[in-house]
Amino acid sequence: FIVFCFAVALCSYLFDKRKNSGNTLTASAERRLEEDDTYALSRIGKESVYSYFVTEKPVGWLAAFATLGIQVAILVFFVVASEANLQNDTIDIEFTWKCPRDSEWCDNKADLTKAGWFIFSMLMIAFLAKDMINGCKLTYHSSKVRHTIGARIRYFIGGMGLCSITLFALY
Repeated sequence: FIVFCFAVALCSYLFDKRKNSGNTLTASAERRLEEDDTYALSRIGKESVYSYFVTEKPVGWLAAFATLGIQVAILVFFVVASEANLQNDTIDIEFTWKCPRDSEWCDNKADLTKAGWFIFSMLMIAFLAKDMINGCKLTYHSSKVRHTIGARIRYFIGGMGLCSITLFALY
């Protein structure tokens, strides 16, 4: 995934560089850079700890990476716990099939329905799609030629962090 996003950002950068070749930095271009910083901050969320990725402050980066690490650790904990190992007696799997001894047929006593799975899927998409879309926009935004290399790296890492943690939460 990261390689794919890097390739998209690189292709977009090369396209933008070719399109803007010969343009010089003017007052309006400097104003656009400030607007781009505001745009990047709005895409990642002003209240989000990931907003520190678009700043130049090392303490902010430390806070953002620490938060990203904690979120990954929590998600790994849930992923490992969700893997079924039927040889382990301490698992929390509930068997939903009941098979009476005097019958050839078994009944599924699970409370899960297709409507329930549909509602669950829609809620996950509704809450996580915003982060995924904004992370992709920020990754695309990192390819603009008018930014310094440092700004492009910050935008790319911020967008990738947001996209990666969102995809991991969906997993």
